[in-house]
Amino acid sequence: MASQQLDNRSQGLEARVAALEEELAQLKQMLAGFLQNETPWWMKVAGSFENDPTFDEAVRFAQEWRKSAE
Repeated sequence: MASQQLDNRSQGLEARVAALEEELAQLKQMLAGFLQNETPWWMKVAGSFENDPTFDEAVRFAQEWRKSAE
């Protein structure tokens, strides 16, 4: 293969790698922004059963069951 052909192929490859590196940098930036703003799942759930009579009843039932299992 002639050296001109190799130069053309390597330039094409270098351009493709540069484009991929740029896209990867953009994806990393997007992902970093998403992860920093995301509230942990447990913070979304914490307190969601406050003043819920059904949950309170479930807790009482579990306590009774634990006492009976002793």
